[in-house]
Amino acid sequence: MRLLCIFFLLVSSLSWSNIALAQEEKPQEETVVTTTPVEITQIEKLTAELTELLNESKTTKGSAQSVVSLQLINKNDELREVIENIVDDTASQRDLKVQYHQQILAKVKEQVAFVDEAITFLTKKIAEDELKLDDMPDEQKLLFQKKTQETHKFLLRLLDQQRINYIWLEKLDVDTSKQQAELKGVIEHKLEFLSASLNFNSQQEQMLNNQLKSAAESEKGSLQLIHILADRQVKGDISSLQALIKLGDNMKINTAEYKKQLFEQTGNVTNDLLNIAVIVSIAKNNLENITSWLGDNAPQLAFKLLIFIVIIALFRVLKNVTRKMVRKAVGAPNLRMSQLMQDFFISMSGKGVFCIGLLIALSQIGLDLTPILTGFGVAGVIIGFALQDTLSNFASGMMLLIYRPFDVGDFVEAGGVSGKVSHMSLVSTTIKTFDNQILIVPNSKIWGDTIKNVTHERVRRVDMVFGIGYSDDLDLAEKVFNDIIDEHPMVLRQPEKTIKLHTLNTSSVDYIVRPWVKTEDYWDVYWDVTREVKRRFDEVGLSIPFPQQDVHLHMAQEQAIALNQSKKK
Repeated sequence: MRLLCIFFLLVSSLSWSNIALAQEEKPQEETVVTTTPVEITQIEKLTAELTELLNESKTTKGSAQSVVSLQLINKNDELREVIENIVDDTASQRDLKVQYHQQILAKVKEQVAFVDEAITFLTKKIAEDELKLDDMPDEQKLLFQKKTQETHKFLLRLLDQQRINYIWLEKLDVDTSKQQAELKGVIEHKLEFLSASLNFNSQQEQMLNNQLKSAAESEKGSLQLIHILADRQVKGDISSLQALIKLGDNMKINTAEYKKQLFEQTGNVTNDLLNIAVIVSIAKNNLENITSWLGDNAPQLAFKLLIFIVIIALFRVLKNVTRKMVRKAVGAPNLRMSQLMQDFFISMSGKGVFCIGLLIALSQIGLDLTPILTGFGVAGVIIGFALQDTLSNFASGMMLLIYRPFDVGDFVEAGGVSGKVSHMSLVSTTIKTFDNQILIVPNSKIWGDTIKNVTHERVRRVDMVFGIGYSDDLDLAEKVFNDIIDEHPMVLRQPEKTIKLHTLNTSSVDYIVRPWVKTEDYWDVYWDVTREVKRRFDEVGLSIPFPQQDVHLHMAQEQAIALNQSKKK
């Protein structure tokens, strides 16, 4: 590449030197312009500098020669920029065009001739390098592959320079339609070839990537090197195709298909995707792929879908049958299962059968269940960290299920609330208060607090306290209490009732009355006995004292006499 640049600049500078000498030897003619344009002066200066750099490059070696070559390339870019400026000025200024037309035209034609020769040389060189690359050991291919890709980039740069050269000639009144058509054909051919190369290399890279995943450890070393080569080749093709697409757009070539290919290959969203032609091409390609896939797989897909629906329907029926069987089994009187445990087994049995059916149905349509089950495991760990409180409630629900401190329908005091248990789940417990409010309490709060099950036992003792006055007959009071308790039909004879004088209070003599009743009769007995006590006390003349205080005044004798005299008056 370095020798090619030196050759290019040597031809360029020598040609320009000959043109400059011919201009000096030519007899002076009358011209309208009396001063040399700045661009002409810059071209002469740059030509002299290029000649000096060329002579210097002949005496340097190694890295110094590479530096000089880079200077030559940069200097030539400056020269082309000056030529572009003077071509634009010549096209707009008629006097300048008349005087320097032939001189500038000769320089542009020189650029055209050299670029054409350089393109031919580089095309041949790339073909030879690719043949050498195929025969090289894999270890040497990495470095040589990079040099080949750099050569290809320089070739694309020369193609773009040739396009600009033809534009300059058009501005200098030279017809280049034939040359531009030939260049357009060359670019179209390279686009087609590079597109096919990208498809092939990307398939190779994907195949090597799949082989690398399943390869043994002893084979991975060589496969990794080959995969790196294929990956670099794909990246090089993508870079070259992007440059060619830009060049093709400048040459008015339809590049929609190649832009679509780049999008499918890289997934990068660019401004090119806003082009209607690109959007239509992508949509058309996707539609063709879907249509082709449906045409090839529609019968098989329909059959698998039918199998899936049949399996799901079958297991739904089986789920309902299983739930009925489990409900009958857990509802047996000898098992004495709580309602919560019964609901748990019924629900889990139905869901378990349906999940098994779903997995079987998915396997029948061709899905691999291994990654799905693995994903469930990973998701379970993540969800476990995210839902720690919910899992705590679930664990507490399991403890309530196992130890059964209460069941649906029990009256409980737990979690800071009291009421009748109306519904239980593994996460929460629903409690209905006596004023018909619904309270949903997390199971962790219930299990972590004291649980008082008021209705757990079949028999309860009704604790009541009644007071009589200090002047009332104790025997009469006890007889009244015994008669009331013995006459009530809901009071149990066993265990024995308890009626005892309990406390000598500040204002009353208190008796405790404690009969035993069935749990469901508790409040009826409590209210009936309280009402009957008041009625009987009124009949027999027993009082129900209320709190009172006696106040005694002690005054001196003189004060008492004076008070009596004042009252008599």
